Amino acid sequence: MLKVNNLTGGYHRSAPLLKNVTLSVAEGEWVALVGLNGAGKSTLLKHMIGLMDPYQGDITIGGISRAKNPETYRRQFFYIPEMPIFYDELSLYEHLRMTAMVYGLDEATFSDRASELLRAYRLEQAKDRLPIYFSKGMRQKMHIVQALLLSPPLYILDEPLLGLDPLGMQTLLEALAAERDNGRAILMSTHLLSMAARWCDRFVVMHEGRILWSGTLKEMEQEVYGPEGNVPSYAVDGLYLDLLKRLGGEIDV
Repeated sequence: MLKVNNLTGGYHRSAPLLKNVTLSVAEGEWVALVGLNGAGKSTLLKHMIGLMDPYQGDITIGGISRAKNPETYRRQFFYIPEMPIFYDELSLYEHLRMTAMVYGLDEATFSDRASELLRAYRLEQAKDRLPIYFSKGMRQKMHIVQALLLSPPLYILDEPLLGLDPLGMQTLLEALAAERDNGRAILMSTHLLSMAARWCDRFVVMHEGRILWSGTLKEMEQEVYGPEGNVPSYAVDGLYLDLLKRLGGEIDV
């Protein structure tokens, strides 16, 4: 589904932040993109969604090239940022309608899906309000509803759980799991490793602008502690730091 091929990029060509990055996310796979602050995760996502142009390499979704067919490429994913931005003069429901129009969703499907999602995320009473008056958590839920409204082939998420209450987190994670089970691909940047261990299929570890390691939780355990490695999900943070040390990643404390 998603393929990043030998991508190099950043803010200065003489000192690129991303160095020959190659990764993939298959249909029906949920991948956690993890790394210390400054590892390059957000920069990589900016290249994926078209905010930055790579110096070399390409990104494809379902075989559609970002470089060769950018308009069609853009319709293959929905991006949920850490800090969503909205139009202050449009209500929640007007944002949803505009999203449906841009992506070509028919009126009947839009109406049914919007009602279902507003109810699931407890936003029915807020649908006619302006997002400028929403809390951070409500804005995040609003953006999540926009994404789920479309059910695109690929979801790209940057710390999507920040600002959500426990019920909102659980609702989002269950919704993403259902999308994954329906064949959608998910790439999620996160620092919540214990959550990723419970919900995601695979980890991709970034360090200093490179892909340092990729594999399942069980493979991470075996990489660090050998064949008998068995780490509970609440202890994954320590396992991850041990993996970095084992693979030569320098850790500043």
